[in-house]
Amino acid sequence: MPHTLAPTRPLCVLVVDDYPDTVDTVAVLLSADGHDVRTARSGADALALLDAWQPDVAVLDLLLPGSLDGFALAEKLCELSRRRPLLVAVTGSIRKEDRNRAAAAGFDHHFLKPVDPCELADLLRLHATSRNGS
Repeated sequence: MPHTLAPTRPLCVLVVDDYPDTVDTVAVLLSADGHDVRTARSGADALALLDAWQPDVAVLDLLLPGSLDGFALAEKLCELSRRRPLLVAVTGSIRKEDRNRAAAAGFDHHFLKPVDPCELADLLRLHATSRNGS
């Protein structure tokens, strides 16, 4: 069943994944829900967005190429953001050690690829409601 309820308020959502289909699909889904979505395909590209924009939520692939994988990017986002974003890990790995490492890195939620669009939309709706104090 398609997701149809609008969020309580639009959120600024950062989506980072090196796989174009994944980042584009998640961005379209969240934009259709009214969120302000920015995308990046690397940790360095994601950090470059922070100068003029701060995410409320960061949906991060854990296994990004380069020196800033999803774990390191999460730490940097928390360090550089004025307000800590909700951290959502997205990965193709179901290994327990990856889940444990994500939790230790500060991720609030962990999704297996492909992300269930309704689950992600519901999570953001709940987060938007809690940020409003509703």
